[in-house]
Amino acid sequence: MNVMKTVPGVTDLGLFRVLGQPNVDIKVNRAKADRYGINVSDVQDAIQTAVGGNPVSQILIGEQRFDLVPRYQEQFRKSIDDIKQIRILAPTGERVSLGELCDITVDDGASMIYREGNQRYIALKYSVRGRDLGSTVEEAIEKVNRQVKLPQGYTLDWAGEYESQKRASHRLAVVIPLTLLVIMLVLYSMFHSFKWGLLVLLNLSLAPLGGLLALLITGTHFSVSSGVGFLALFGVSVQIGVIMIEYINQLRGRGQTVHDAALHGATRRLRPVMMTMLVATLGLLPAAMSHGIGSDSQRPFAIVIVGGLLAGLALSLVLLPTFYTWVAGPTDVLPEEYEEITE
Repeated sequence: MNVMKTVPGVTDLGLFRVLGQPNVDIKVNRAKADRYGINVSDVQDAIQTAVGGNPVSQILIGEQRFDLVPRYQEQFRKSIDDIKQIRILAPTGERVSLGELCDITVDDGASMIYREGNQRYIALKYSVRGRDLGSTVEEAIEKVNRQVKLPQGYTLDWAGEYESQKRASHRLAVVIPLTLLVIMLVLYSMFHSFKWGLLVLLNLSLAPLGGLLALLITGTHFSVSSGVGFLALFGVSVQIGVIMIEYINQLRGRGQTVHDAALHGATRRLRPVMMTMLVATLGLLPAAMSHGIGSDSQRPFAIVIVGGLLAGLALSLVLLPTFYTWVAGPTDVLPEEYEEITE
């Protein structure tokens, strides 16, 4: 905890304590027990029988079964002095008190023992404010590993939201390339040309700029939720790119020049592109502006999409037609239906 306090961004630091309840510790003195010829198991059985009770039989009431558990009456086991007077029969026939065989003390013990995976653990809780989760926890890990030396047999695990973020990041590192590959294959099957597919992907690569700018303006840190928002933004950006390039190709198929087709395509596709963006933007705007309970997960997702769509509107209507005029040429292979129209 002392090391974690020095990490900027760490707040609400606390420890789930396992101490706080007095326990009666009975430690068998093996030398004294051996003197009387009494085994440790005999001492444990005597304590269990006298204080806790051991089932010796069962009572049947109809189909119900109840254990019959005899033990000492309360006045003979309610204090440490009473427990010390518990008698154990030695093999010689002598009755030896428990106080002569054991060291009995009252120590602070665990009020609750936390376990996970059949192992005990002590939990340290904290929150992160005013800083992104990843860099905060990574700095804390570096400082703790350098300054804290754990006893033998102890291990340290960083769990919770940080663990979930790292696991989701590894998955996104696989999902995003596969998603782009599938999108490219679909675009090629549609346009029969890698040129137009790469042009759509170029528009897709510009879309995250608006999402990143929105995160910067709102002071929202990148998270798993915002990463999923970028994936959703990719889909809308691909749709806008397809609408734009498809219509420009139609105009070229009808005999217009590349420049005129790009200019008319940008102006005439403004309304459908704007309607597509406004529907998604207005639908997610309440979530992007929310600050209530549960907004920590949905707010970054909505901010990325809203900011990306607003910026994508300008980028798609200005940059995409411009890039089209740069890469288009007289030898472009247009889709078959447009070639027939040209003929």
